[in-house]
Amino acid sequence: QVQLVESGGGLVQAGGSLRLSCAASGRTFSSYAMGWFRQAPGKEREFVTAIGKSGISTLYANSVKGRFTVSRDNAKNTVYLQMNSLKPEDTAVYYCARSMRTYGSTFAREYNYWGQGTQVTVSS
Repeated sequence: QVQLVESGGGLVQAGGSLRLSCAASGRTFSSYAMGWFRQAPGKEREFVTAIGKSGISTLYANSVKGRFTVSRDNAKNTVYLQMNSLKPEDTAVYYCARSMRTYGSTFAREYNYWGQGTQVTVSS
């Protein structure tokens, strides 16, 4: 069983930055792509970014491209999400997820393990 634990969420003013972390249990972390999704109140869960198993390939939603950066440290079983130039519309619960594949995907159905989420609130 894989467990994912997110941390680093909080309240920040518009224009500020936050760095989310997601620590994974188990020995297979480096074999799978990882993703970040988010869900705002009253909205569907949406894709944010994904990173391949080696950390070389990445995908970003258009809404965060140029502001967010995903990275991973396979030695620490951790994936990160650096969020800069935050906007009020970035407010959501952010979830990390482990893919069933070695490459990232924008589809939530291709991720089979999910963290509990961490709240990010951006004030205007």
